[in-house]
Amino acid sequence: MRRFVTLGPGTNHEVVARRYLDFHGVEPSALVFAPSSSAAVAMLRAEEADWYILCAVHPSTPEVVGQFHRGIYVADTFIAPSKPLAILTQADVLQPRSIGLFTPVAGYADVSAWAEQVMIGDGSLVEVGAALLERAFDSALVYAELAEQHPGRFRVDAAVESPDDAWLVMGRVRAAGRDGLIACRESLVGRKALLF
Repeated sequence: MRRFVTLGPGTNHEVVARRYLDFHGVEPSALVFAPSSSAAVAMLRAEEADWYILCAVHPSTPEVVGQFHRGIYVADTFIAPSKPLAILTQADVLQPRSIGLFTPVAGYADVSAWAEQVMIGDGSLVEVGAALLERAFDSALVYAELAEQHPGRFRVDAAVESPDDAWLVMGRVRAAGRDGLIACRESLVGRKALLF
């Protein structure tokens, strides 16, 4: 059985990776988790995993894609929405001043009303949510489900629609080669091109 690794658990990476495996008819037990991209790449190199599913906007993506000279390649791509996000604020804070933001999603909402914007470039939205629970800041742009998991603890200042993210599947086999192109004629662009 092929093994897939992604960042998690509890992340968008887990949710989207499970959808990808289901789409391909792969058993859910084929999915394992790594705490970081460097750990996931190490698993690929050690042949403890065959594929690594990574969001294209994750801060580690340029470094991971740059591993082609070490035998790690982009093997597949796809588009998928992620978990819904929200700006949550501590329920007892009337005028929030600080907001925690995971760098890849910082532009998903207008946060100009917060005087202090704490950017977190490493980690995940799960870690930003954990910091919000520890009161590291008044508000945070995190998974909306955090409010449901902690009733009465937070108020929702803004619901943030999930984007359609691009996802990469990394592996040890080069897919396109130097002169190749892999594209889907069934994509929206491919279908629209046929109409003109």
